[in-house]
Amino acid sequence: MSQAQVDIQRLGNEGEPLVIIDGFSGIPGELLERGRSATYQDAGAMYPGLRSWCEPDYLDRNRDLMFQVLQQVFGFRQGISLDVSTFSLVTLAPEDLAPIQRIPHYDHASGEVVAIMHYLLGPETGGTAFYRHKRTGFETITDDREAAYNAGLEADEAEYGMPPPEYCYGDSDRYELIGEVEARPDRLVLYRGRQLHSGVIPNPHELSTDPKTGRLTINMFLRGR
Repeated sequence: MSQAQVDIQRLGNEGEPLVIIDGFSGIPGELLERGRSATYQDAGAMYPGLRSWCEPDYLDRNRDLMFQVLQQVFGFRQGISLDVSTFSLVTLAPEDLAPIQRIPHYDHASGEVVAIMHYLLGPETGGTAFYRHKRTGFETITDDREAAYNAGLEADEAEYGMPPPEYCYGDSDRYELIGEVEARPDRLVLYRGRQLHSGVIPNPHELSTDPKTGRLTINMFLRGR
């Protein structure tokens, strides 16, 4: 088992938890090689790149710690299931991004979904940033906020036009940066899927479809209650 170090933070005005675990697996090189030898396909309309199945067996290397975090921080005491586990490559050039890919997003409005981002590379590949939507003040999008948030996006478009063709980062007319996690090899991060966030892409024109040179991470979604 790795000598993992845990840092628990609270983000913004709403105080949603952000858990950072450094040295989670103890085998970042092995995981990197798995990802580099995987076969990738288009990830769909929301994700700006490619994905491939990632066997989640390595989570067992720190199983007790993972369950402790999910129970004590996220309140999952009745059961936990894995929805998604993928190697992920951000590949799209900024000019190819769909409008929805140019702004922060949320993964799922339910509080039962926790996102996991496991970084395999260093800070030069970019981490994850968290945001507040200025017009609504929302930092998380729940079921009862979705209608108001969508109306806010429409109002943003009417006032500011379409988002520029670029990966979002930092403060803008629409959003305020409220937190950021730097990428480090074998750093695993957990946060609720309802939080507004976006990948940090420091060098978008260096993105690659080759997993040997591209921005390779592991992404998972857990569902608990």
